[in-house]
Amino acid sequence: MKLRITRILLSAALFAAAMLIKTDNEIITLIFYIAAYLIIGYDVIFNAVRNISSGQIFDENFLMLIATIGAFGIKEYPEAVAVMLFYQIGETFQIYAVNKSRRSIAELMDIRPDYANLIQDDKTVKISPDKVNPGELIFIKPGERIPLDGITVKGVSTIDTSALTGESLPREIQAGSEVLSGCINISGALTVKVTKAFTESTVSKVLELVENAANKKSTAENFITKFARFYTPAVVVSAVLLAVIPTLFIKDQIFSVWLSRALTFLVVSCPCALVISVPLAFFGGIGGASRSGVLVKGGNYLEALSKTKTVVFDKTGTLTKGVFEVSEIHAEGISKEDLIKAAAYAESFSAHPISSSLKKAYGKEINTSLVSDTEEIAGYGVRAVVEGKNVIAGNMKLFEREGIKAKDIAANGTCVHVAIDGIYMGSIVISDRIKDDSIDAVQKLKALGVKKTVMLTGDNEAAAKSAADKMAIEEYHAQLLPADKVKILEEIMDKNPDGKTVFVGDGINDAPVLARADIGIAMGGLGSDAAIEAADVVIMTDEPSKIATAIRLARRTVNIANQNIVFALTVKIGVLILSAAGVATMWEAVFADVGVAVIAIINSLRALKIII
Repeated sequence: MKLRITRILLSAALFAAAMLIKTDNEIITLIFYIAAYLIIGYDVIFNAVRNISSGQIFDENFLMLIATIGAFGIKEYPEAVAVMLFYQIGETFQIYAVNKSRRSIAELMDIRPDYANLIQDDKTVKISPDKVNPGELIFIKPGERIPLDGITVKGVSTIDTSALTGESLPREIQAGSEVLSGCINISGALTVKVTKAFTESTVSKVLELVENAANKKSTAENFITKFARFYTPAVVVSAVLLAVIPTLFIKDQIFSVWLSRALTFLVVSCPCALVISVPLAFFGGIGGASRSGVLVKGGNYLEALSKTKTVVFDKTGTLTKGVFEVSEIHAEGISKEDLIKAAAYAESFSAHPISSSLKKAYGKEINTSLVSDTEEIAGYGVRAVVEGKNVIAGNMKLFEREGIKAKDIAANGTCVHVAIDGIYMGSIVISDRIKDDSIDAVQKLKALGVKKTVMLTGDNEAAAKSAADKMAIEEYHAQLLPADKVKILEEIMDKNPDGKTVFVGDGINDAPVLARADIGIAMGGLGSDAAIEAADVVIMTDEPSKIATAIRLARRTVNIANQNIVFALTVKIGVLILSAAGVATMWEAVFADVGVAVIAIINSLRALKIII
């Protein structure tokens, strides 16, 4: 960058000297102009010649080369140097803008950990994070970056999660707390049991998403790429015809005059403003989103997100905290303590939040040697042999399938029915809490013009209705299996052909729905790997309100890209007509090319500075 600026300043000084020198010797003046031209334009000349030799003729380097050499040919020396000088100034603005966008994303790339302190034989060994296996212990000192995902087994500290989530408030950590790679340990020393290999860790997933984002072009970017491919040769042919036809078919026409107009036409026609600024707008939008804890996997998803008309939510873990607590116990022919014990033991091998709440309510250590033949039935519940007895714990559908009569309780929560040896023993009601900003999220979406919000859940009717009413969600569907969610989503999409449908989820069973939706949004902070993999957008803070942020950001990015397209084409077409008519000179051509490009690039930079 410093070399480029030095070249611009040196060339500008020689250019000014050539224009200010008062001499009758044209050769001296020409030497100054040629020196200024070569200093500022040698890379353009080299790239043009190299591309011509490889068959890639029609690009901006070719246009700049023939336009400026032509200007020298008709002795318009100042215009020749000015075109190249201002072109390079425009390129400098482009490089600055791209670097600024990359620095924004590079800040995220800084989360990659350099090493891990592996605990071996009561000693710590500094090794590469990718050589640490799940189950091993690592030691994290204050000020160090957490290298791998894991569970804290010893120590109390606070960690900075801002690099991953955009959240500035430090998070309290103690024994039993989950820690994510990429965060910074602030205050105390921690001993962490690694739960994922480095390639599967949060930091690796985030870096992979960001690195691949630029490879997926939006419709606008694809349009510009195709447009430039056909546009450039078309204007070259038009310029040749403009220089030749009038002198052949119209009397008293001077070739040098029409050649000058043709050269001006070429400079105006350079598609730099479009080719540079539109991708830059989307790149900037992706970078600006990442700084806010919203990872968008490509410009095409950003563009699709701007057209959102319907948002469909999963309930548990997305709109609610996924922190379940036993709120009611209805025992029949058995004590409440024994009912909770039977359910907790049956669910002892499950990692589902409902299972965790049952084990927490039981409050005693579970002897897993007493449990055998465990079977988890997705969307229904579990069955297991506990102390020689067949225990079934699950929803009403499971009991209907097993032919066991259960009491249907209208509870404001998830009802887990329990049967032992085929005899119904009662039910346990487990309630979830709505996230602090879920209500705000729905309100913000409606303020953005989202026409419909829908909630899908496996919970019973009473729990679903209660949650939907609290959050002012217009439509909800309860007691759904994973396959049911896909079917209902497709029905919703069929009713919304003109707008995009977003699905927001966090669990493994949400992966098929995330993949089927127009745009899938995963709650990445606590979401499953399968959900993050299937989604197009990942919200690292687990805040539903960030969905509105992502849509607002997407709309502004698309608006910026469209502004660049309309502005550049309007100015270029106008000046092209004027240059063909002989009204516009090379100086107007420079503005129509470089000036428009600089303005469009500066406009694109606004995508990086979106204030959330």
